[in-house]
Amino acid sequence: MSRSHRLMQLMQLFRSLPPPVRAQSLADETGVSLRSLYRDIEALRSMGAVIDGAAGYGYTLIDDPALPPMSFSQDEIEALVLGLREVQAVADSVLSKAAQNALAKLRASLPESQRHQLEHASLHARRFHQRPEIIIDIAKLRGCIRAETVIHIHYNDQHNAPSERDVYPLGIVFLESTLVLASWCCLRQDFRTFRLDRIVRFTETRQSFRPKRVPLLREIFAKFKAEREAAGEHGRACTARANEGGL
Repeated sequence: MSRSHRLMQLMQLFRSLPPPVRAQSLADETGVSLRSLYRDIEALRSMGAVIDGAAGYGYTLIDDPALPPMSFSQDEIEALVLGLREVQAVADSVLSKAAQNALAKLRASLPESQRHQLEHASLHARRFHQRPEIIIDIAKLRGCIRAETVIHIHYNDQHNAPSERDVYPLGIVFLESTLVLASWCCLRQDFRTFRLDRIVRFTETRQSFRPKRVPLLREIFAKFKAEREAAGEHGRACTARANEGGL
């Protein structure tokens, strides 16, 4: 790990851990000796970070030069906290950790009065239904989506019938009961969704579908919206007919 990366990690630890933070804890987290840790703290101070404390007493980040002060309304703070806590509750471990880090950066960037509001936000995200187990690496799948790389998937449908195909991975949709991959299926030459818990494995190919992802993503979500609206119209029509019949 380069020193610059280690200093960034150290700053993130100051933002994330409850103050004051013991030097030994910081050294363990960054994988360096206490002597190196003290040098790193002095390096951060020389770069403008105001870090209170000393060896034997613990350290507290008072002023973070990397994050300019930001201002939000109370409702905006609670919306941000709820969204990030929801990600922590439903996402894979990598994305959940990213949400935790983002929340720490948000806390560090707020004025003192609003920092208190964030720490005592009254909204929380809880999920009471366990989603089916997903055995594939979701973080790797997200990497393929960002890189716009065609993947080859091995899939078991609802009847446990296996199939395999190449798909363009367009995005992951978080549903209440499961997660699904929105994609363009090269086998069917049409949009398809695949439950992540039914994907047995996938491999990256050397084929790119750039720059098709954004227009395809717009198209598939427009299709989802049209299907949802059609289903809503059908439900309202059935209700109207039932009311007309005195049911």
